[in-house]
Amino acid sequence: MKVAGFFSGVGGIELGFEQVGFDVIYSNEIDKNAAETFLKNNNSKLIVDDIYNVKSDDVPDIDVIVGGFPCQAFSIAGYRKGFEDERGEVFFQLARIIKDKMPRVIFIENVKNLVSHDNGNTFKVIKETLENYGYYLKTMVLNASEYGNIPQNRERVYIIGFLNKDDFENFDKIERLELKKSISDIVDFNKKVDEKYYYRKEKNIFYDELEKEITKKNTLYQWRRKYVRENKSNLCPTLTANMGMGGHNVPLVLTKYGIRKLTPKECFLFQGYPSNFELPENLAQSHLYKQAGNSVVVPVIKRLAENIKKAIEKTNKNN
Repeated sequence: MKVAGFFSGVGGIELGFEQVGFDVIYSNEIDKNAAETFLKNNNSKLIVDDIYNVKSDDVPDIDVIVGGFPCQAFSIAGYRKGFEDERGEVFFQLARIIKDKMPRVIFIENVKNLVSHDNGNTFKVIKETLENYGYYLKTMVLNASEYGNIPQNRERVYIIGFLNKDDFENFDKIERLELKKSISDIVDFNKKVDEKYYYRKEKNIFYDELEKEITKKNTLYQWRRKYVRENKSNLCPTLTANMGMGGHNVPLVLTKYGIRKLTPKECFLFQGYPSNFELPENLAQSHLYKQAGNSVVVPVIKRLAENIKKAIEKTNKNN
């Protein structure tokens, strides 16, 4: 089954679908830095352009359209402006392509706040738009720590639309998983990383505050401008695109070699990317942090994609 991806970022949604046997033949991403990371790890066709410029006729015929349109317009971290923000308005560009191509399945991932934004009106508009095209919708809010076996507190809403009512009825929502992975499965507290990730007394004016508050290993901390917050749930806090806007937004750890922030590689691991996922060495750290924060939890996507595949196979078998 063939897939086209929009707002692809570094290709996380596509990766989850590929892991269960879907064939990604087309992707679109506007950010050239994210596209560089995408291309380092993917062979599928990537169009680096604004979705406003994408003509539906140029998109090949596919069975599935996937995408996570920019979430900043609806998220707490992005000040919740919604459709007034052009980053939110691009949903209608995705809808235009969905209407023209009418794939068998659509798959959308976004921030949890999309559901409650503008007293639920934003979510209502999105659902009504897709239902008017003939799609039967399943929506769910899932946390990575509960459904992906990933130790990150990351809640996201998933909208899955089926053109075929049998596919819709054959789709099973994924079951909750026991969290077996811990922070120490991702962060090696005894390993020395590049010096640039460490906070040192001589180069950080707030180092004394960090040293006083950051006392435990095997957990993560956040520097909140004037105070340190420990994440007592033993989970990584939600990674955000704001990590690329200043290093202090990146979670902190106490290791054998001192206090440091997570590396971009560790941030991608906290999103469930495989250890062999490559990051371009020529890109600034800020771009890599932003890409990780903007991305998706791959194991959750994979589980949902697997159940989509099973639903379609069941329908095909019965017809």
